[in-house]
Amino acid sequence: MGGSLGKGGFLDSLTSLSSPLHIVMLGLDSAGKTTALYRLKFDQYLNTVPTIGFNCEKIKGTAGKCKGTSFLVWDVGGQEKLRPLWRSYTRATDGIVFVVDSADVERFDEAKMELARTMRTPEHTSVPVLVLANKQDLPGAKDVAYVEKALGLTDRGAVAQCHVQPACAIIGEGLEEGLDILYEMICKKKKISKLGGRIKKK
Repeated sequence: MGGSLGKGGFLDSLTSLSSPLHIVMLGLDSAGKTTALYRLKFDQYLNTVPTIGFNCEKIKGTAGKCKGTSFLVWDVGGQEKLRPLWRSYTRATDGIVFVVDSADVERFDEAKMELARTMRTPEHTSVPVLVLANKQDLPGAKDVAYVEKALGLTDRGAVAQCHVQPACAIIGEGLEEGLDILYEMICKKKKISKLGGRIKKK
């Protein structure tokens, strides 16, 4: 994606990515994916029901380097019977948002397994991942360091580019910051891809 780089070099590519960027939002059921999606879309809390299938919304970045950038965000149902469908949504995606309920410690192993399964797929090995450590407002919510360890992300080889962002989707805390970091990771990946392409041509 994105046009060829001109005289401005790689720095220009930060603002020349073709829009909208394709983002897939995954995670276990009840993690807060749909709440996060509609908080980003409307900047307000919407009472949601479990997603059967998917929701798809176009949102615009409002902060940081991604300000003004369009994202097409696919929020895919997280119930166990729907998880085999994730792969069909993540093909050729620019980035993955994996939402975790930070207070539901009993399901961390399940979340770790599903995230690892997603990232083991060959076409996802270089896809940037933003982990939203959601529901930070709840008693017993675990911090970023705990979530990183619980999901097996402390091994830097686990995911090429990954960032764990504390968040509270109900009030929107951490969402814009996370989206901006994901955008920067996507830019970095695309610059590396273009550089690799140029080297191969030579």
